[in-house]
Amino acid sequence: MEKLSVTAKNFKKKLLYFQRNNLFPKTIFKIVTNILKDIKDCGNEALFSYTQKFDQAKITTRNIRIKKSQRLASRRALSKNDLKQIKKAIASVHDFHSKTIPQSWLEPNLHGAMVGECFYPIQRVGLYIPGGEVPLASSVVMSAVLAKIAKVPEVFVATPPQKSGGINPQLLAVLDLCEVDEIFLMGGAQAIGAFAYGTESVPAVDKIFGPGNAYVVEAKRQVFGMVGIDLLPGPSEVMVIGDNNANPAYIAADLLAQAEHGTGKEKVYAVLQGKSLVEAVLGELEQQMQGLSHREKIKRVFSHGLLFIEYDQLEQAIAVANEIAPEHLELHAKEGALKKMQKKITTAGAMLIGESTPTVLGDFTAGPSHTLPTGGTGRFFSGMQLRDFYRRTSIVRYDQSSLLKAAPVVETFAKIEGLDAHGNSLLKRLS
Repeated sequence: MEKLSVTAKNFKKKLLYFQRNNLFPKTIFKIVTNILKDIKDCGNEALFSYTQKFDQAKITTRNIRIKKSQRLASRRALSKNDLKQIKKAIASVHDFHSKTIPQSWLEPNLHGAMVGECFYPIQRVGLYIPGGEVPLASSVVMSAVLAKIAKVPEVFVATPPQKSGGINPQLLAVLDLCEVDEIFLMGGAQAIGAFAYGTESVPAVDKIFGPGNAYVVEAKRQVFGMVGIDLLPGPSEVMVIGDNNANPAYIAADLLAQAEHGTGKEKVYAVLQGKSLVEAVLGELEQQMQGLSHREKIKRVFSHGLLFIEYDQLEQAIAVANEIAPEHLELHAKEGALKKMQKKITTAGAMLIGESTPTVLGDFTAGPSHTLPTGGTGRFFSGMQLRDFYRRTSIVRYDQSSLLKAAPVVETFAKIEGLDAHGNSLLKRLS
């Protein structure tokens, strides 16, 4: 755990160092490069070998794809209440993103020509769903539902196998409820490589979505261009801004929830007004941690990933938030301050406003996707949205009348750029 004051010497430099330190060690780049090369060159052989090495699971051509009978059995095994609540989450996400379906349009431009845009679903997408000790069933809902709204013809999923060579039954049930087309038991950088290049058992996809560890993120970075990627969502982050009226118990509970992811690379920021609130939150953290099942993992995250930042004026907290561009940003403050922060903080992946809005709502059920930019990339990336599952084509159609009106513009730019063939390509149509 570290503490900083916004008035400290070299505050911005120290803040940036804390944010970026050890997120992507140089060794990861080389390891991932080698894995991707092996997948590209050797296909299934490399994929199965790396699965055995990293997941201790024996995967072959026979069991890499989940069978329909397994999917149905997992759904039937859900309790009635679990089934009901999962369907509610799916409905919330579906309702939110259904409001954002892009609309094609066609209208006359200034020359009288018809111009517009058409949107088409991407043909085949690969969704990466982290598994292992914490199978992220919610990540299925937050991505697969969007692909289905967009009417993507083929929705494939990659998730790491258990050591037994199987898959968590609850995770499988959610995958089936979200109606994904194929489920492949593969994880890590090797799964990203298989989706990017294809193997004998895994068809190559057009775009890859989903969060993952540092190896998955680096693999997505390296295959970008061969395939599309959504963004580079790495280890999870939360920032909680609390004024001197904030409830320290709520703040502590939300910091603990974020650290519970437990990879050791999470970043947890508590931006608090005054020393007394800092001390109160510290006391709550110690008390609440005692009853948690993942407290050892939380302690590991807090040992080097928890930063307390003390501020005096609201504008200081706003500046810190815009500098960090946190994945999740919670605002615990008076109503007037909430409105001001909502307007002035422009880089957060998701903004959760008011003390009754913990991050977990965005994680599981509020509606927007929880796949969000991390590591400061919120300065130029947005969270996963429905448009990410479409590609756009611009439409242009001229006739002789509109062509004549455009001719002087074309002639001018062709002359400026010294491209006489460009100009002639239009003039031929007018002669």
